[in-house]
Amino acid sequence: MNKLLKKPRSDKLYHAILSLKSVEECKAFFEDLCSISELMAMEQRYQVASCLHNGMIYNDILAETGASSATISRVNRSLQYGKGGYDIVFQRTGEDEK
Repeated sequence: MNKLLKKPRSDKLYHAILSLKSVEECKAFFEDLCSISELMAMEQRYQVASCLHNGMIYNDILAETGASSATISRVNRSLQYGKGGYDIVFQRTGEDEK
């Protein structure tokens, strides 16, 4: 596990995210919170996760997303051995309904 994740974290950020009520509010908050490169990296990781979830192979994901093989591999590890966060989102957004 990442050493930083072993440190106690404040729930304030997560409560703040849960308080947002629309995509527009979410975009505004994350644009204030993150740099453009951080946002792009998160968006790319989510796109990679979605592609993996839908059964795409690495080469096709690389061509579609521009993500490196290291990023694709890292996201795949999260899907396989993570806390299940991606699965929760896929279920709630209907991405499980292939």
